[in-house]
Amino acid sequence: MSHLTVPATTCSIEYVDGVRTRVLPPGRHRVPRRSTHVSVSLREQLATTAPQEVPTADGVSVKVTAAFRWAVGDAVAFCETADDPVGVVHLAVQLALRASLLETEAESVVRRARAELDGPLLDAARTAGAQVGVDVRAVEVKDVVLPADLRAAHADLVATRARGQARLEAARAETAALRSLANGAKLLDAHPALARQRLVEALPPGSRVEIVAPEA
Repeated sequence: MSHLTVPATTCSIEYVDGVRTRVLPPGRHRVPRRSTHVSVSLREQLATTAPQEVPTADGVSVKVTAAFRWAVGDAVAFCETADDPVGVVHLAVQLALRASLLETEAESVVRRARAELDGPLLDAARTAGAQVGVDVRAVEVKDVVLPADLRAAHADLVATRARGQARLEAARAETAALRSLANGAKLLDAHPALARQRLVEALPPGSRVEIVAPEA
């Protein structure tokens, strides 16, 4: 017998004469001299799918990427089921993303991508991951890129809306000012003494004011 130390955040799968015998947790273990061991990291990791162009429900091709957080959930299945277990999850996320976008319009994808797509992607990733020992913790749509012409059109639309809003606010301010002037004019017409007082206040310093009495 010999000794093997398994580091923290890992486990080690033991094989004796090519036959799997046990999974060793972190710590120091006595192991047969003719055994071999495969170390598996148990730490959480992050993976990002390659950008893919997907047609939406309204026929627009958008370029989308997604990211998912994962960790090894079953070390034996992770090492023995597939040559590339993380690639299996990658493919499931990409296929689920494509299927979801085929039922979603482009504008909806841009505005509510996470709310509408993250749930189906997570379900598909967890189902695929469970078969190869991968525990998928979260899936998020990372980037949604529209074609250049649509991006330009969307930017023009936003700018037009902003200009319209600015003009509307200016019109509201002008209307409020005119309403205030009209109310002030009515007040001055009803109170001549107040009108004269405002006139005196408006004159420059040193000016002389001659008050003419109204004719009888």
